[in-house]
Amino acid sequence: MISRLLELFLAYEEDPNVKLVILKGKGRAFCAGGDVAALVRDIRGDDWRAGAKFFLKEFTLNYLMAAYSKPQVSILNGIVMGGGAGASVHGRFRVATENSVFAMPETALGLFPDVGASYFLSRLPGFFGEYVGLTGSRLDGAEMLACGLATHFVPSAKLAMLEAALCIVDSSDPVIISSIIDQYCEQPSLKEQSVYKRLDVIDRCFSQKTVEEIISALERELVHKMDVWISTTIQTLKKASPTSLKISLRSIREGRLQGVGQCLVREYRMVCHVMRGEVSKDFFEGCRAILLDKDKNPKWEPSKLELVTDSRVDRYFSKMNTEEWEDLKLPTRSKHKLPLYAIAKL
Repeated sequence: MISRLLELFLAYEEDPNVKLVILKGKGRAFCAGGDVAALVRDIRGDDWRAGAKFFLKEFTLNYLMAAYSKPQVSILNGIVMGGGAGASVHGRFRVATENSVFAMPETALGLFPDVGASYFLSRLPGFFGEYVGLTGSRLDGAEMLACGLATHFVPSAKLAMLEAALCIVDSSDPVIISSIIDQYCEQPSLKEQSVYKRLDVIDRCFSQKTVEEIISALERELVHKMDVWISTTIQTLKKASPTSLKISLRSIREGRLQGVGQCLVREYRMVCHVMRGEVSKDFFEGCRAILLDKDKNPKWEPSKLELVTDSRVDRYFSKMNTEEWEDLKLPTRSKHKLPLYAIAKL
């Protein structure tokens, strides 16, 4: 699917008849992300380089979408997780509905939020990106709109009309396209229990320097008052891979100061280390426990946060010291052909 999307996006860019690209899912999901179980089977059967090839293509597609010369309108009517977020959030318009469910669930699998997530999560309000990236928390359409992951909210009953209207636009002007989407928009209200109403607590806790300090800050909050949401958040963090939590936090923090290309180059280094499994085999163990055997009881190694040293974390951010491995080479984008909103991300 990634190979085909890459071909199409490159062809559409050159085709003067194409003014915008509409991307939607077939069925109940927009896109639930990469087939991680198949990826693990490939790596085990062959070599970690098979996994690296997959991510090389995927990250190239993410970059092309982020730095695209024509507006991409993603219709997120269903699940948007992991790689599904990478195939949509980088585009200009993201339309959420009452059926949208967003998550970056990688830390529970021994992975980290990739596909350029260190770029887009780090740009969410306050420290909400750290919260979403570390906990894998699920967001609905109203929350996606509130935090900026979605640009519009359109009820699913109006999507057919929206698409029909977009198909007759003879313009690549984002202002014109936005005004058409606006005609079908609604302003959804956040649910009473919405996590987005907890931004003050999230900012207090997830702004801490280390994962250990984030958990301590959450535990301190519990001293003042019993709160199911806080205790669930602590449990979620304690269940996730300690290595994943530490590399994810550092990745999002570094992403705040980097362009989307730099984020993807760094994430490619990180994902190659994960695939190779020399520093930790948590990814294979997470996939076994959650996707293959489904016992939901992964045995992480190292098993505790304090055993994941800074030097161990550093290794994920370094180049691979192996033959035939190269850093991710991103396609050249001519700035004079790109709209300002795309140039800003570079």
